[in-house]
Order: sequence, then C-alpha cells, then structure tokens
Amino acid sequence: MLIQNLEAEVLASHQIGQEVFLLKLQAPAIAAAAQPGQFVHIRCSETLDPLLRRPLSIHDVGDRGELVLLYQKKGRGTAWLTRQGAGKKINILGPIGRGFTLPANKRLALVAGGLGIVPLLFLARRALEAGNEIDFFYGAQNKERLYQLETLKAMKINLFVATDDGSEGFQGPVTKLWEQYLKERTYDRSYACGPRAGMAEFARLARRFSIAAEVSLEERMACGLGACRGCVTALLDAQGKIYYENVCTAGPVFDAAHVYWGDQAK
Repeated sequence: MLIQNLEAEVLASHQIGQEVFLLKLQAPAIAAAAQPGQFVHIRCSETLDPLLRRPLSIHDVGDRGELVLLYQKKGRGTAWLTRQGAGKKINILGPIGRGFTLPANKRLALVAGGLGIVPLLFLARRALEAGNEIDFFYGAQNKERLYQLETLKAMKINLFVATDDGSEGFQGPVTKLWEQYLKERTYDRSYACGPRAGMAEFARLARRFSIAAEVSLEERMACGLGACRGCVTALLDAQGKIYYENVCTAGPVFDAAHVYWGDQAK
C-alpha cells in the first residue's frame, strides 16, 4: 500500500477530556485508503524540533475525505498539535501499518480500555458496513474518561460500559464485564486495544473460549517505517519461542495468541 505524504488542512480541533483532544483533518487520499488499526505519522512542528514524528491511530474517517484523530497531550509534540486550529496545515504520512482482519456477516466482540477506543471506533464503523453484528465493550477509570460515548450510542452496535469506580455502567474492569457475556454468547472474532495488562487478560479470555483475537499494540514509534527498531515487541513463534518484531511494520495489529504477554498472561 502506498504511503501518502501530504499537507493536511485542520478542519476542527477541540478538547473533549482532560488532556484529550479530537482533531479533524482534510486528507482525502489517506482517508480513502485507511483501514481500521492503521496509523498516521505526524510532524508536530514547523521546524525539525522536535525531530521525531508522532504516531496516532486513525480514529475515524468521514465521507468527504475527513480524517479524525483522538489523542492525549503528553509532551512537546502533542502540545504543539493542540495549538493547530482550523485552517492550519499539518504534514502527515499514512496510512501506515497492518490493520485488523475484518470479516463479513459475523458476530464480533470489540473490547476497548480507555484510549483504546481510538482504533476500535473506526473498526466498529467498517465492521457494521460489512454486515457484522457487534458487541462493543468499553471501559475506563470513570465516566469522565469514556470518550465518544454519544458517537458510539448513535451506531447500530450493542454497547456495554464498565468503569473502575462504578460511575457509569458495570463496576470493574471491562474484561470482567466481557467475561460475563462470554458465558452466554459466542463470537466469531474479537478485538482489543487499551492498557497492556487489560489486553493480556483479553488474550487469556479469548484463548479460554477459543475465539480468534487481535490486539492493537501501542508502542512509542520513532521512524514509523521499520528502520530504527525503536518499537520492537516480543512475539511467540509456532514452537513457543520468543522473537521480536517492529510494531510499526509488523503491526500495530497482532494476533493476540502470538504476543508474548510475560507475567501478565498468568
């Protein structure tokens, strides 16, 4: 797939939570080619400082070439991004990486933890277009950290919400909520993104209930093209031996059964 390098115009940018921002860009070439699970690499400066681009998973696309990104302000690069208002131009590379496997006319479970909502909203939209039935499990620390709830509620999905403090929906980890439904529902495939400990538990449950499962791993990527080896993750081969791959080129989406979760998988 050809990676585009273009100057995207900012259509809108606003804060939707504590240090969390929604950015809408006009980028028709990338929006048309994007698959759920892929990311874009953004130059967060008018100069070469900071030098490294910032990888952001594609959150959604519009029908007029809009590219939607949801991200957290963490450092100088993303702080710069929050200051780019409508009409500004931002240099982006994309779409990059391996996306999710998307079947048609199946029953799917999507499990998002916190900002793990980012790639899974786009996946839910495309999965609906392919005629799938979707159970979407979304968890966060509290209801203030449940982002894009209204967007999800407007979609034709079965939405189940969990919060650690019980301020919205089920009280407890979203994986615990999913586990309750696994006892009575069957799924053809499952997908997750979120904190690593939660994804390790998701992988364990998928294995226990014999469900094909994919995860989107979030690693700090420097080059985004596989040259720097700055985002390697540990995987397991067919013999159960550990080997390493770049998240940016071999992923960011991986078969959950092939990821080495270490002590978190016990």
